[in-house]
Amino acid sequence: MISMRYHIVSIAAVFLALAVGVVLGSTSMSDRLLAGVGNQRDSLQEQVEQLNSERSALKAQVAASEQFDSAVAPMAVQGQLAQRSVVLISSAEAPDQQREAMSQLLRDAGADLTGEVRLGEGFADPDRADQLRRVVTELLPAGVQLPTAADPGTLAGGLIGPLALLDPQSGQPQTGDPERAAAFAGLADGGFATASPGLRPAQLAVVLTGGHLDGDRAGDEAATLARFATQIDRAGQGAVLAGGPGSADGTGAVGVARADPAIASNLSTVDNVDGGSGRVAVVLAVREQADRQAGHYGVASSAQGPVPSTRG
Repeated sequence: MISMRYHIVSIAAVFLALAVGVVLGSTSMSDRLLAGVGNQRDSLQEQVEQLNSERSALKAQVAASEQFDSAVAPMAVQGQLAQRSVVLISSAEAPDQQREAMSQLLRDAGADLTGEVRLGEGFADPDRADQLRRVVTELLPAGVQLPTAADPGTLAGGLIGPLALLDPQSGQPQTGDPERAAAFAGLADGGFATASPGLRPAQLAVVLTGGHLDGDRAGDEAATLARFATQIDRAGQGAVLAGGPGSADGTGAVGVARADPAIASNLSTVDNVDGGSGRVAVVLAVREQADRQAGHYGVASSAQGPVPSTRG
């Protein structure tokens, strides 16, 4: 009986020793794990602080670079568009700050800025494409012929181009003042486009867009704007299509234009108009268009370089 009790106590002692060993081992392991996690946390915190510092430095560099670009831009483009007239056309998503900065730099380049056409929210809306086609046909002034293409961007360019640009051959307005005013009034009533008061036809055009377009129909909207700009280019001496970050993507108007050889061979594009260097590129590209040449500039991989070479 005593022997049996001894064995039970012995067995219990063994299990107790194992339990104590497990607890002690677990505690030691937990301490090591906690120490390791703590070290990793400290290391990650140091990395975060370093990355934040680098980001702040990069932001400061970008800000300084933009300030420099904006400061030297007027000198870089001085006289480039002397004795040239330019109309500014902007899509609905083009930021006001971008439009104002582009307008000022065109003036700094010596351009006669004849006015601005602002496209409405419904201009590139696929749901309103049929309505835009109908309005364009109804508002067409006498003597102006629409292109044979049926897409809304090309048709709208076939109307707004002759309204906003001089005939490239004769250098004369392609419509009378009353017809121009009536057509823009009709476009404004439909929510498709408005013209600034006193707009005069120009030799050349800059078409401003925003950046990357979002949504399921972004590709259709970008195609409408790219084809519109193409027709604007054909209506006068030339045009430049310029957008901000993401505009050279597959669902951006600049990207669509560059991907189509028939468009890219004649229409110039710039993909970083949000910055001073991009706006300089737009001015130099307008000058290039006046010389009957085209190119594609900016920071995207599809660009030929940051800016055109300066001429004259």
